[in-house]
Amino acid sequence: QVQLVESGGGSVQAGGSLRLTCAVFSGVTYNPYCMGWFRQAPGQEREGVASIYTGVGVPYYADFVRGRFTISHDDAKNIMFLQMSSLKPEDSGMYYCAADLVCRGGSWYGSSYIWDRSPRPGDFGYWGQGTQVTVST
Repeated sequence: QVQLVESGGGSVQAGGSLRLTCAVFSGVTYNPYCMGWFRQAPGQEREGVASIYTGVGVPYYADFVRGRFTISHDDAKNIMFLQMSSLKPEDSGMYYCAADLVCRGGSWYGSSYIWDRSPRPGDFGYWGQGTQVTVST
């Protein structure tokens, strides 16, 4: 059984920064290895923001956040981060942490995992409850 808990959301003015945190709680015999961030605005579908295959690969970033957001994972503490800077009002929404044993939507190139498409909600079996991000003008 896996539990994900997000934190770090809040309200910020356009151009500001926030850091989201996802704490992972799992049994000793199972750990999620693929992790990602999704966001969802009211009335919109959930969309992939960034994903990482812990310990390997090149992180995935959606085009609308590349250069502004950074995803990272602390392997020792089982904590995933999303550092968000230069925030825009359109970044507002509920941000969800997701995890699964393996990543989907990419391919192995040597020892690196490279994403071939945007992650989908169905790629992940475990989800957090979400944390709200609001960016004002």
